[in-house]
Amino acid sequence: MRVTQSMLSSNMLRNLNTSYNKMSKYQNMLDSGRKITRPSEDPVVAVKGMGYRIDLDKNEQYQRNIREAHTWLDTTDEALDQTGSALKRVKELIVQAANDTNTTDDRQKINSEMQQLKEQLRDIANTRVGENYIFSGTHTNQPLYTDKTGPQNPAITTGGQKAIEINVFDGIPMNINTPGGDLFKDIDGFMGQVTTLLQSGATGTEIGDALGLETSSGGSKIPGLDAVYERTLTVRADVGARQNRVEMMENRLGLQEVNVTKQLSVNEDTDYAKTITEMITQESIHQASLSVGAKIIQQTLVDFIR
Repeated sequence: MRVTQSMLSSNMLRNLNTSYNKMSKYQNMLDSGRKITRPSEDPVVAVKGMGYRIDLDKNEQYQRNIREAHTWLDTTDEALDQTGSALKRVKELIVQAANDTNTTDDRQKINSEMQQLKEQLRDIANTRVGENYIFSGTHTNQPLYTDKTGPQNPAITTGGQKAIEINVFDGIPMNINTPGGDLFKDIDGFMGQVTTLLQSGATGTEIGDALGLETSSGGSKIPGLDAVYERTLTVRADVGARQNRVEMMENRLGLQEVNVTKQLSVNEDTDYAKTITEMITQESIHQASLSVGAKIIQQTLVDFIR
């Protein structure tokens, strides 16, 4: 095959252009810190990167859900703690009122504090997170008690006492609320029974029996104070268990974020040491190409004229 001067010149220019493109690629990798700047440069890296970013976006959403769960559960735990404290005070007042040395006026004073505690417990039942009532089940826009003296909101007690769940991980929902209709109904019923006893002039023994005895009113059972307090502790223990699980899920999300970020970095980030070495090597090759090319290309008539 006959090799002409034109062929030598064309091949040299094509190789020089390829060399420039390679140096430009390495320069872009060093400037951007990324292995690729366009998906067409490496579709596999681009697709993997999209997958890792989707995982990070989901992780960020789950972390926002975790923060919301913390808010609900912490508020619920605090409300139940206040409920327990109020019931302890109720027990102290019952023990005090059960003493037959109390006069009628003394028991009426105790009853006045009982009424205030009853209202306080209803206020706790209407605890909110933002604009959401945490003990109203799925009816978060409605209070459990519409006023301080009326019964529970019927719209809630007839079907709204359901759990509210949010996803805290892939396919893992978490119950963040505590439907409190039944619990506060028992508490309210017991408080009503006690205030009735105090107002009716009951004996100390009858008042003292309210601590542990279950009574009937209107066909429904009203638990004693000990049963009500024990149930409050049980509900609070359930909230505490969910708080612990939320913390474990939060740690798991943190670890996943670190792992996915590391995988994304390995997939896309530039290996500076390797890239600089390759760029220096390519520059050396390019300089050698220019030097050899200058010797291969024959001089033209213009060179002689100069």
